Amino acid sequence: MISFSLNGQVAEYAGDAKTSLLTFLREDRGITSVKDGCSGQAACGACLIELDGKPALACSTPMKRVAGKRVVTIEGFPENVRRTLGRAFVAKAAVQCGYCTPGIVSRAKILLENNPDPTREEVVEALRANICRCTGYVKIVDGILLAAKALRENKEVSWEKRTGIGHSYPKVEGYEKALGTGPYIDDMRLDGMCYGALKFSEHPRAVVRRIDVSGAEKQPGVIRVFTGADIPGKRYQGLIEKDWPMMVAAGETTRCIGDVLAGVVAESEAIARRAVDEIQVEYDVLKPLTVMTEAANSEILIHASGNLLKKTVIRRGEPIEEVFNRSAHVVEGVFETPFVEHAFLETEASIAQPDGQGGLTVFSQSQGIYADREQISSLLDLPAEKVDVVLVSAGGGFGGKEDLTVQHHAALYSMALGCPVKVRLNRAESIRMHPKRHKTQMTYKLACDENGLLTALRARIIGDTGAYASVGGEVVARTGTHAAGAYHLPNVDVIASAYYTNNPPAGAFRGFGVNQSNFAMESMMDELCARGGFDRWQFRYDNALDTGRMTTTGHVLGEGIGLRQCLDAVKAAFNANQNAGLACAVKNCGIGNGSEEVSETRINVIAPNRIILSHGWTEMGQGIHTVARQVLAEVTGLDDSVSIEVKSSTGANATSGTTTASRGTALLGNSTIKAAKKLKADLQGRCLADLVGKEYFGRHVVDWTTTHDIDGEIVSHFSYGFAAHLAILDSDGTLQSIHAAHDAGTVINPALFEGQVEGGVAMGMGYAVSEKLPLKDGKLTSSRMSKLGLLKAKDVPDIKVISVQCPDPVGPFGAKGVGEIGTIPTAPAIANAYCQYDGVRRYSLPLTPLKKR
Repeated sequence: MISFSLNGQVAEYAGDAKTSLLTFLREDRGITSVKDGCSGQAACGACLIELDGKPALACSTPMKRVAGKRVVTIEGFPENVRRTLGRAFVAKAAVQCGYCTPGIVSRAKILLENNPDPTREEVVEALRANICRCTGYVKIVDGILLAAKALRENKEVSWEKRTGIGHSYPKVEGYEKALGTGPYIDDMRLDGMCYGALKFSEHPRAVVRRIDVSGAEKQPGVIRVFTGADIPGKRYQGLIEKDWPMMVAAGETTRCIGDVLAGVVAESEAIARRAVDEIQVEYDVLKPLTVMTEAANSEILIHASGNLLKKTVIRRGEPIEEVFNRSAHVVEGVFETPFVEHAFLETEASIAQPDGQGGLTVFSQSQGIYADREQISSLLDLPAEKVDVVLVSAGGGFGGKEDLTVQHHAALYSMALGCPVKVRLNRAESIRMHPKRHKTQMTYKLACDENGLLTALRARIIGDTGAYASVGGEVVARTGTHAAGAYHLPNVDVIASAYYTNNPPAGAFRGFGVNQSNFAMESMMDELCARGGFDRWQFRYDNALDTGRMTTTGHVLGEGIGLRQCLDAVKAAFNANQNAGLACAVKNCGIGNGSEEVSETRINVIAPNRIILSHGWTEMGQGIHTVARQVLAEVTGLDDSVSIEVKSSTGANATSGTTTASRGTALLGNSTIKAAKKLKADLQGRCLADLVGKEYFGRHVVDWTTTHDIDGEIVSHFSYGFAAHLAILDSDGTLQSIHAAHDAGTVINPALFEGQVEGGVAMGMGYAVSEKLPLKDGKLTSSRMSKLGLLKAKDVPDIKVISVQCPDPVGPFGAKGVGEIGTIPTAPAIANAYCQYDGVRRYSLPLTPLKKR
């Protein structure tokens, strides 16, 4: 018997002494504020607790180590400490997705007990065990310092009460997420719930000769083993192309190591996982195709249709070679970028539950609940209205939760067994299964005239989209449609091709393909400056997109273009620093390219002081719920005394698309304005109490964009965001600061805006200097989170966010999207700073280290 103190109470444990403290806390005691982010790898800090007054990682602490000791989680904090930390984190916008936050709050409590007045450097040092993928750490440090001050002075932390546009109103769910009381899917427990686990392919390409599940079926506690033969509907699903099988059947050939062959449902997750190990698979192992440049001519066909998923061609202006021949300066280069892992702190999880009426409720963290519903209903052969997908706010997404991973498994198993079923990926499985940022090769040729005006661009882009389409064709297309970056070019010749391989799938990732071409284009801009003797800032300013100038696709821009203002904002710092790297970016808001984009909002008055606002977008840390709430308040004038609950589920019948392409704020904001105006009209001369039971509906449709290959006016997207980033190195070559000037139109919530940019900068910096998926021959060389190259607080330099507000003509109150663009110019700005420092042009990411002077 192991006895110890848990939050001031005697606790006893009589099980396996090797069991982790994390498992005990979550499974035995139901303390879910302690999160599982790395599945026992001691890599993320989400499970950090206090052990005898010192920080410890619960996932790597066996129960035998806690005997006779004192364990404290957030639930055991003194109430004033708990409340102060929670409020400080919210007040400073230190909570985005919130999954990492309880572990950081625990670390902060231990720090402040020992050092009530820490410096910023001491706070950063204390966070060495913690990873945050969302915030860039700046506001986390701010929150800890604010809490320290409040505790020293015994004062309450206040936060913004003003609810409308332009105010840093507290993030919806922020306080609950900070203190671990706001649940994620893996925190949910339903009566009678069973647990699923998946059997993955051991090989990227192999014929599956036989799947023997008999050993798994014999395990005590196993309820049922599922294979592809148990799927009643269409086994192949996908967001665009229906090319991804839920399970690969016997006799078929695997396409990647993320392929699922079988699933086990058992009384506990541990039993299910042990049973999966008993499934025996016989393979004929085949040579995989893993080199994207070989895909076009390979005899290995990943799909029957061939290896080319999509080719995007953009040609306009004069014959490109003629322009090159008469241009004053021409530069060329071949650039490469790697696969990168999203590394959201919350791994994929879903729970499905029969509704008792022949249908199903699916709890999802997906970035597209309507896409989930469409695919799950097809797979189960059910009418779509029989499947209600309920969003549970995600612990990070960044594009990596657009596809089905576990949602359809939970749905199938639950429907077949008639009980709730949870399916969750551990960290290694998450890295193995979900789509990555595309690996690319980009061959660039760029020219300008003697006055420093760009004349022509030729780009040939190849993207490795892995085994399945996901949205990979569109991602690589966006690499092409943004190939000229943030600049006007009268003549372009761009071909961007996405090829299938036997590597893990590649799909959406913050920036959606623009990060890759921006690295190439901005590097070439500096090379042209060196060739022609041009000032790097002025060269960009002279060629920058502006009203009346064209994007890569030929879209002539209208009003609300703030790129030159962004450049103005960093000019003084650029001129003051010798080792400065500059890069600009443009990022589309909305999918566009001729697609119809729809957002619907429903506002229900539930009680005299309570409203429910329903929509179909995904909250994953970016603050979409908060945007909706603030827009509603701005239109109606409702103050903080009214409870406004924001929810997302398909059952509410408020349609949306996937939460991608930096479009949520614009689309949801506009549909909410339309619904809120109707409520406002009814409030004239009346109060909310008079309107209880009424519903107000708003629908916003964007149907005026076009493809780039039409005759006539091209409108590729309904809006764009703009940015200029400046990376500054000190005399030793250390990255000292990044100045990030952003035109996001009218800023709805300044603190959340800053947090999005800071988090994007940190992610872009990781892309520049350290991040790369450890992959060889289609297999992971490591499934450890620590091998992904993720940055910690100590790695992030000073980030200076500058807001440039050029209102957008079609955005809600003039707002534009900002979720993605923060990542885009950071890597090339750092690359250009490196080149300024040591004179070496780097053509691949992550960048090779500096040559010290």
